[in-house]
Amino acid sequence: MTVYTIGVWQVKPGREDDFLAAWDALAQWTIDSEFGSHATLTRDRDDPSRFVSFGPWPSAEHVERWRADPGFVERFARLDEVLERFEPGTYDVVARIG
Repeated sequence: MTVYTIGVWQVKPGREDDFLAAWDALAQWTIDSEFGSHATLTRDRDDPSRFVSFGPWPSAEHVERWRADPGFVERFARLDEVLERFEPGTYDVVARIG
């Protein structure tokens, strides 16, 4: 069953460009890896240090394997350096429109 990961990222002020580079490195690795998912990153118009990412996955188990992979751990550590706070989540689809 498809699940979605959603991440709310609060970046240290002035480190937004570093965050974008590190997030892109993680996203590109994910695309090129066995996990092969895709994601969207959005930025809060009122708070340029706040971002939200989301993307679909084939299953929750797939997400767990991705997060446990050494490649993920390494790239996430680079992200963690520029974050004030991060709120990850894995969500089930309960409704669709269109």
